Amino acid sequence: MKHKSQGIFVLSILMLSLLLLSACSSDTQSTPKDTVISLFGAMEKNDQPALAHILDLASMMSNTAKDYALSGGDNPRVFSNPQQILKDLTDDGLTKTRWFSMQRIIDNVEIMGESATVEVTFVDKDASKGYQTKFGLHFINNKWKIYSFNITTPTE
Repeated sequence: MKHKSQGIFVLSILMLSLLLLSACSSDTQSTPKDTVISLFGAMEKNDQPALAHILDLASMMSNTAKDYALSGGDNPRVFSNPQQILKDLTDDGLTKTRWFSMQRIIDNVEIMGESATVEVTFVDKDASKGYQTKFGLHFINNKWKIYSFNITTPTE
């Protein structure tokens, strides 16, 4: 009986190991669209560590030409450290507040080798406006990471 319970224990450990390996490898196989969906999920949960894993914060900080928050005004905000971006995307951050006040539609994906774009439309039902953008992603360290939220012109 002792050998049988040890065998079951070893088998359980092996199954758990396979399950963990499977979960890790599925993370490396995520698609750009999955990454964008994960971004909104992490924002909803105010999960800054998950956001730091999804975003290429260094690349995002170097993009000072555009403010990625909708209706950000004429002067783009400049972030001086990654923590400011994470705060902006969680809790009562300006971008989270604006993006979550609208319906979000994740649409077309275009993959070009190690980079990709994912179309995201934010729909402001009260103003009857849609803001269409393409999130920029690149494949680094065996996963897709968002490096840009590139807001384009409003559509009617």
